[in-house]
Amino acid sequence: MSSNSGIQIPSRLPLLCTHDGVLLPGSTMRISVDTARNMQLVKSRLLKGTSLKSTIIGVIPNTRDPEHDSDELPSLHSIGTAGLAVQVVGSNWPKPHYTLLITGLCRFRVTQLLRERPFPVAEVGQLDKLEQYTEGDQADGELGELSLRFHQAAVQLVGMLDMSVPVVAKLRRLLDSLPRETLPDVLASMIRTSNKEKLQVLDAVDLEERFKKALPLLTRQIEGLKLLQKTRKRRPDDDKRVLAIRKGGVFPGRQFSLDEEAEDEDGDDTAMLEKKVKAAAMPEAALRVCLKELKRLKKMPQSMPEYALTRNYLEMMVELPWSKSTTDCLDIRAARVLLDNDHYAMEKLKRRVLEYLAVRQLKSTLKGPILCFVGPPGVGKTSVGRSIARTLGREFHRIALGGVCDQSDIRGHRRTYVGSMPGRIINGLKTAGVNNPVFLFDEVDKLGKSLQGDPAAALLEVLDPEQNHSFTDHYLNVPFDLSQVLFIATANTTATIPPALLDRMEVLQVSGYTQEEKVEIAHRLTWRTEGYTREAGVRSLERKIGAICRAVAVKVAEGHKEGKASLYLSDQNTENKEEDSGIASPPEMPIVIDHIALKDILGPPVFEMEVSERLTLPGVAIGLAWTPMGGEIMFVEASRMEGEGQLTLTGQLGDVMKESAHLAISWLRSNAKTYLLTNGSADPLEGTDIHLHFPAGAVTKDGPSAGVTIVTCLASLLSGRLVRSDVAMTGEITLRGLVLPVGGIKDKVLAAHRANLKRVIVPKRNEKDLEEIPAHVRADLDFVFASTLDEVLKAAFDGGFPAAVSHPQVVSKL
Repeated sequence: MSSNSGIQIPSRLPLLCTHDGVLLPGSTMRISVDTARNMQLVKSRLLKGTSLKSTIIGVIPNTRDPEHDSDELPSLHSIGTAGLAVQVVGSNWPKPHYTLLITGLCRFRVTQLLRERPFPVAEVGQLDKLEQYTEGDQADGELGELSLRFHQAAVQLVGMLDMSVPVVAKLRRLLDSLPRETLPDVLASMIRTSNKEKLQVLDAVDLEERFKKALPLLTRQIEGLKLLQKTRKRRPDDDKRVLAIRKGGVFPGRQFSLDEEAEDEDGDDTAMLEKKVKAAAMPEAALRVCLKELKRLKKMPQSMPEYALTRNYLEMMVELPWSKSTTDCLDIRAARVLLDNDHYAMEKLKRRVLEYLAVRQLKSTLKGPILCFVGPPGVGKTSVGRSIARTLGREFHRIALGGVCDQSDIRGHRRTYVGSMPGRIINGLKTAGVNNPVFLFDEVDKLGKSLQGDPAAALLEVLDPEQNHSFTDHYLNVPFDLSQVLFIATANTTATIPPALLDRMEVLQVSGYTQEEKVEIAHRLTWRTEGYTREAGVRSLERKIGAICRAVAVKVAEGHKEGKASLYLSDQNTENKEEDSGIASPPEMPIVIDHIALKDILGPPVFEMEVSERLTLPGVAIGLAWTPMGGEIMFVEASRMEGEGQLTLTGQLGDVMKESAHLAISWLRSNAKTYLLTNGSADPLEGTDIHLHFPAGAVTKDGPSAGVTIVTCLASLLSGRLVRSDVAMTGEITLRGLVLPVGGIKDKVLAAHRANLKRVIVPKRNEKDLEEIPAHVRADLDFVFASTLDEVLKAAFDGGFPAAVSHPQVVSKL
């Protein structure tokens, strides 16, 4: 718009009523189409029109309160702005919605409303002629003085901004090139003003009045910036402040908004973020990436989806503990006291922690060990990890890996994906707030595998001391040092852990508790619950004690007075006592739980010591088995009947155990004459079938350690002699009668001790494993170390197992 070439608009214009703001000539504004009339205007006029004339519409400010708006056409404001629809953006799904980008051309006055539906159309008269104002007479009269003052104020305002920003430099050039009659509209649309103030500028048809309305707004903006610069703490790189730049444009194609409140907050946040990045003490590689992303963030409009992603990434980077760490408590005596107070027994685990502390005293740069606690449930593997963190004075973070089947849980997602986030390792470090916490990987033996990858393979980098100093999460995409983290993993068995992962961890076996240890743990209450718990851990014990305490609490709360010093939960006795006393009173203290109350609370005993009852006939022997739940005793039963020499095996046996049974039969048949098992024929199985059964048939059983038990059971059956009822055994056999070592000796011995057995037969080469067994358990048991089956048979039967002839000792050379 200039004095030489005026803008001519059609005499009839469709009208767009908007609540979004006031469109001034020379400015550009986005308007959301949300009413039915405006929607019809867009569909009928803008989307279907083919000429340039069809893109010119009238924009009328809707002064009605949006909350009380209705379908009726509001009273139209007399003056509006003719605008050119530059862009129409929207979709028809799930419901029609459009956004218009409109550039204001000139003012018009509504002379007559021609129609209201489907959208209003009015006859208008153009107001901005501007032929009366030219560059030649700009210094004459009051109007010239106003225009000069306004131009100087606009130059002063732009001079307070950062000229290094390209869009600010462009605005400075436009101030010199634009006709001065357009400056009030352009500047009023830029600076922070209310819709009411913009409406006053729009209504100022007279140019002199327009300058008078806009000049105070410009002066107020300048004073506000001066005050802001005085009160704000100055920074070397922030001498000049770039205020808001809204999306849109300056005349004719861009628009600025000097909205200091909104933009100052964003600018302060960005500056604060930059300050945090520089103060985070990141490694050089991470700092270089953050500064690059921060530079991109400053140039990025807030409306872009990538703005939020980049900001979240930078916030994650500054929140990570790149250089924050806790100081380890290296007092070994205090650590020993703390560990003993938290956990009874577990000497091997405690010794390993104290060894780590001792080495840390000698070498401060020691990398964190990677431990794996393997043992039955309920023995305290997870809680001892928390105690280790308390002992060292470190933060503790637990990561449950049971059922995890996506490697992104460990390494994170790449930022190219929607909803990407870092892995659980990096999130754990952010939560802990330090770079040397104690990380507990719970149930590492229960990791899954799926199409999303193998998390066990992803853990190889985390748990490898040679690699985890530069662990790279997919989300961060920069290395993070995990070498100072103390990793502890827990598992019930190592059988399901991949060998490569198991090789990276120091495995510490955590065996079940002995009965005496449970007594100590339960403060002398456990001895009465022997018939109710038979587990390696103490969880079931805790539940039983809880049931007893709840029963006592009920009686105390009810206020019943017990006649005896025992709690006997009998309704009849309670009624009699209520009648005698008349008034309820607290029970006498202390309350002692006797066997009658124990049965009343917990019911009849679940487990019975049935060992002696089960060994009343020949053909029964007791073996020892290892399970993820701890050690267990296992009965082996055999019977014979007329047949054709066949062997039947039942009890859900694995292939290895079936082979052990065939080995036992073959050895007994080859040595039948030696041990007087022929019964009148050379083959003890001639005309006889043998049925070998392992009770608890619902439980799958496998492994070679039942070999000696099967031989003893079959020898008892064929000889008609009873096996000692207090003997249990374990060991692998060979076809030549050797007894080979097996695993899980500690758990098996503890199981025999819980079952009140007195003699345990173990392979000779497992003698070294008895050192891990508590001294009081070793003192209660009679250990027989056997290297051949002949020694096993002599120890399993009262009076030994006589042989017809003496045969030379076979010494194992394996």
